[in-house]
Amino acid sequence: MLAYVFWHCPLEDSTVDAYERAQIAFHRSLAHAPPVGFAGSACYRAVELPWLDGVAGYEDWYFVEDYTALGVLNEAAVGRGHRTTHDDIARRFGAGAGGLYGLIEGHNPQTDQASVAVWVARSPGVQRRALGELLGDGMDPQHASLWRRQLVLGPAPEFCLLARELPAGATPARLPAGWTATVFEREALWTG
Repeated sequence: MLAYVFWHCPLEDSTVDAYERAQIAFHRSLAHAPPVGFAGSACYRAVELPWLDGVAGYEDWYFVEDYTALGVLNEAAVGRGHRTTHDDIARRFGAGAGGLYGLIEGHNPQTDQASVAVWVARSPGVQRRALGELLGDGMDPQHASLWRRQLVLGPAPEFCLLARELPAGATPARLPAGWTATVFEREALWTG
């Protein structure tokens, strides 16, 4: 399972209400006519996005079965059946960054129940370590999931833990030197 994660914010002159309506319309369009290999999507409102200069914005998750399905989603998003809703949100778009993540533990979360996202990153030059076992400590695999970055498309942390509440393994005190954890409580706009 892969997830394309996209952080974004609207243009300054775009109203938040119109931007949110356009986002929901696009996600509904994908749910109504899902591309092959598409496993659902979610959109969350975030108070702060550190990798977008700390502005408030949105975090979208697009779940796909594999890399082939990612290509299908990429083509379908701007193709017949989805072009109008995609173009509407694209006209309102201000800035964004993204990343591709692979599921390493747990299940594809019931996205409406994953209100906490813990983003774990390492400082430049810090030795890479296997953190999956540590981060997953105390995680309920039926209601949480751990993701590792596969491809970076702008600034994107290395790991993400999605859960209902902060598991013990993701607390900042348990991370090795040079690693940081940013905890987001998010508000779901769309899950499906």
